[in-house]
Amino acid sequence: MKSKISLFVILFLIPLFTMAQVMKGIEVIAPFSEGLAAIKKGEQWGFINTKGDLIIDFRNDLVWDGTADPSTFGIMGVKYPRFNQGRCLVKKVEEGIPYYGFIDTSGKLVIDYQFLNVAQYDSGHVTGIIFEKVLKGENEFKLKIYDYKFHEVLMDTSGKIIEYLAKPTNIQMTSKRYKTPWLRTKLLNDNLIAVRNEDNSLEIRKITM
Repeated sequence: MKSKISLFVILFLIPLFTMAQVMKGIEVIAPFSEGLAAIKKGEQWGFINTKGDLIIDFRNDLVWDGTADPSTFGIMGVKYPRFNQGRCLVKKVEEGIPYYGFIDTSGKLVIDYQFLNVAQYDSGHVTGIIFEKVLKGENEFKLKIYDYKFHEVLMDTSGKIIEYLAKPTNIQMTSKRYKTPWLRTKLLNDNLIAVRNEDNSLEIRKITM
């Protein structure tokens, strides 16, 4: 009799354990990358591992554009959130301008929102456009006036700048005039990087460590 009761309890619990692992309401499941896959519910994305466990909870700051062309270099080519070299792009918007940074696989922000455009990590490095905001003074209405300096840089996964590659120009830092600047550099492999010059020609440089 006891064995029959025990068997009944086990059979009763099996569906409960199975149902506890079901994740409902998912609209998009992106391909796995580095053991994690982005999943979309509403306007938010989270990440699951290969066992189906939710590793990073749903959030609305992950970078994606379902209509993007993945062959496009930089932000404009990010179709789904994904991890590369343990880093995933996130975004915040201030005064109508988007700024980009990176989280790690725990969901922690590890590289601050400092990019106006940035590629995905590859071979331990990434290229992106950063800026410096320098206070120049105030105008007659006591409004602060800032000067901006822009740099296209090579950065490692810790956020350390390895090399300054180019100086982007003609970037307007007001929401009405702002347009995401195009990257002029692209990693070719662990040792080489391509840089597009002002005359639209390309040069190949060795990465200096």
